[in-house]
Amino acid sequence: MKRTAVVTAGTAGIGGETALGLAAAGFAVTVVGRNADRGARAVDRINAAGPVHPARFLPADLASLDEVRVLAERIAAEHAASGEPLTVLVNNVGAMFAERRDLGGVEASFVVNHLSPYLLTELLLPTLTAGAPSRIVNVTSGAVGVAKRVFDTVEPPGGYYGFHWYGRAKLAHLAYTLDLAKRLDGTGVSVFAADPGGAATDMTNGTMTDPKIVSPALRLLWPLVRRTFERSTSGPASVAARPSIVAATDGALAGRTGVVIGARARPVAPPRAATDPRIAEAVRRLSEQHAPLAAIRSDPA
Repeated sequence: MKRTAVVTAGTAGIGGETALGLAAAGFAVTVVGRNADRGARAVDRINAAGPVHPARFLPADLASLDEVRVLAERIAAEHAASGEPLTVLVNNVGAMFAERRDLGGVEASFVVNHLSPYLLTELLLPTLTAGAPSRIVNVTSGAVGVAKRVFDTVEPPGGYYGFHWYGRAKLAHLAYTLDLAKRLDGTGVSVFAADPGGAATDMTNGTMTDPKIVSPALRLLWPLVRRTFERSTSGPASVAARPSIVAATDGALAGRTGVVIGARARPVAPPRAATDPRIAEAVRRLSEQHAPLAAIRSDPA
């Protein structure tokens, strides 16, 4: 039976290389992104390599939870109609913001890096379960190491610093990922986190050159911090995609779940904070509050 994969933010960078790798491994790949031109180029690139199954593009702005719901509904309906299993979901989407902004009244980094992939995953769980054995791969980041670990609200107290807020949202999603693995144990749906390590992408080449993304203390050391960022994000996206591809395809991981695949494409120990049940519970409450699975609709006047 045809194996299928959905890769979010898969039109370029690490997501694009992940989609290319999954197609080469025999998957029928659906690339999700917000830009139709980039989507067309990504699909052309994959199909030019002569995969077993042609790739396709689905448009969705993953910064909009409403569009995430529409995307999930479409994917679920298509798989229900065709009878083909959804074999792999790779939540590759991620973004960092130098300046604080809201999306739908919620801080943007938390929306894009956690609430969006959380909502897509939860809405597609029935489809993934029906297609088991299947895998969920959530892309994480080493930035979780600088994250504030308080999740009473979407935003911690204090000033806004994009890199730290990005890391906190990624920590929330990693805690959710490991908690989800426990929740789905025995269902045939395996859940993995993949740490790409870093690569030269649109995000790293743009936002990470702005000293405003770090706290004032680190700004005093900005030349050193910037060199560190440059070294850690200088590699090719094809290498950074390997952990996601391994998590999605490696037969040695069959039957395993709750595993973090590190930047060298091997299992690594998760950060301690991501395994804290108190953080997982706090993240669950925030997720259910700000990204309810059923869309809230106003009654017509």
